[in-house]
Amino acid sequence: MPWAWMRRGVAVADPVLQVRDLSIAWREQRVVDRVSFDLASGGTLGIAGESGSGKSTLARALLGHCRAGSAITGGSIRLDGDDLAALSEPELARRRGRVMAMVPQNPLASLTFHMPVGRQLEEVLRLRAGLSSGAARRRSLELFGQMGLPEPERLARRYPHQLSGGQRQRVVLACAIACDPLLLVLDEPTTALDKTTEAQVLGLIRRLRAARQGAMVIVTHDLNVVADICDRVLVMQHGRIVEQGPVGAVFVAPRDAYTQVLLGAALRVDEASRAAPTAPGPPLLEAAGLCFRYARPSIFRRAPPGPPVLDDVGLTLAKGEVLSVIGESGSGKTTLGGIVTGLLAAESGQMAFDGVALTARRTREQRRRIQMVFQDPLSSLNPRRRVGDAVMRPLRLFHGLDARAAARRVAALFEELGLEPGLLTRFPRQLSGGQQQRVAIARAFAAEPDLLICDEITSALDASVQAQVLDHLAAMQRRQGTAMLLITHDLSVVWRMARRVVVMQGGRILESGPTEAVFHNPTSPYTAALLDAATRAARAGHTEFREAIG
Repeated sequence: MPWAWMRRGVAVADPVLQVRDLSIAWREQRVVDRVSFDLASGGTLGIAGESGSGKSTLARALLGHCRAGSAITGGSIRLDGDDLAALSEPELARRRGRVMAMVPQNPLASLTFHMPVGRQLEEVLRLRAGLSSGAARRRSLELFGQMGLPEPERLARRYPHQLSGGQRQRVVLACAIACDPLLLVLDEPTTALDKTTEAQVLGLIRRLRAARQGAMVIVTHDLNVVADICDRVLVMQHGRIVEQGPVGAVFVAPRDAYTQVLLGAALRVDEASRAAPTAPGPPLLEAAGLCFRYARPSIFRRAPPGPPVLDDVGLTLAKGEVLSVIGESGSGKTTLGGIVTGLLAAESGQMAFDGVALTARRTREQRRRIQMVFQDPLSSLNPRRRVGDAVMRPLRLFHGLDARAAARRVAALFEELGLEPGLLTRFPRQLSGGQQQRVAIARAFAAEPDLLICDEITSALDASVQAQVLDHLAAMQRRQGTAMLLITHDLSVVWRMARRVVVMQGGRILESGPTEAVFHNPTSPYTAALLDAATRAARAGHTEFREAIG
């Protein structure tokens, strides 16, 4: 029996974790400000908030860890009766993995790249649980099986980069629960996963919660995850708790304005779509029979192509219309966007833009009229060019404006997108994620395009910043009459922006139609599963709370 369970004498109703007036400062700045909460054995707490709210700093402190330059400046953290802030580093090290354990946000970065994953789990079992090599190997295979990993013996010999994102997340989970810790902390466990993989990982976490008696803390900015897994929720902003309580009570009657903003971003299909209506017009983009396959890496000149990434895909998009394409990672939606933009050439099929055949070889005017905003704004902006110059470039290239006229237009674009004029002289790395994405949008609109492809432009943004970016994008889209192909896996973004939706899986279109019709009556089980995952937060407030109050 693991050491943590031998010490455990806490009743299920008693708090196993007690945090009182905890404050953490980084240099001179307080990043966690007088936080207090309790968590009972068997309970699950969700810590929600935007980026920079202090939730990850708080999560690390629950393991007695503070990043370089920061320190606990007040309060206490008591786990199973021990004050973690008063323990020495060797004492904390003996407890990590056995009394408290953590699943970090990026599983690939937390796994040793040059060791097979099986050896990494065996190492945890030998060093933390004191098992022999043979017993550690048998137990690691058993844990991999419990995690739902396919062919545990074969997978144990693979390296981290040879696994999918969902498989890596399960390996890290296996390492965390290997010694059955009293407290398990999960930091953004689904942030990099598509909805189907997320559903699998969340199902696994639910089973772990039911099988274990330990406490669980889940740090996330996705309130659907909180609704699916947690009993209680704690909402943080600027290092402070703005609201906490049972999930159903907080979700149905949030008291704080910030909590209301977070919940406002959750998908509610019982309300009318907020997407602006589009007047019917002539087709701007027509695509039919698009097929694409990536070449396999090979030492031979003529290697056989890989499996189809797009298989007989077709769609139409009218002038001024917003059409959304949704699907899991690997469904082909980003490849479709690349083909429409001209970054990739289709293997077969036809496209027409404004009645003219569209091929991979584009004229300057076609390149101006079709623009793209990429998923990661920082990597799409030149790190050595000031953001004002980056937005000015398409104005001078496509419209021939002189420096003074281009500068005036850039300033106007920044104002439209809610960006301060002082940001013009900054470099991309000196901006926040939301500011970087708005600069990328400004650069695309500077070309005055007729069609804008947006590829997962909100996936790295928290709910409040996401709302700001989408509001500015929608306003500019309506003002300029630009058609948009919106690629995303976030159904709340579709509900907010698009009147029509296309659902893709495995390179094929499963269903398409008006957004409200598809969301209210999905014909595909896959679409129904996506909707179920995307509406948990809204349903939690209407069912769990009403059941709790009888």
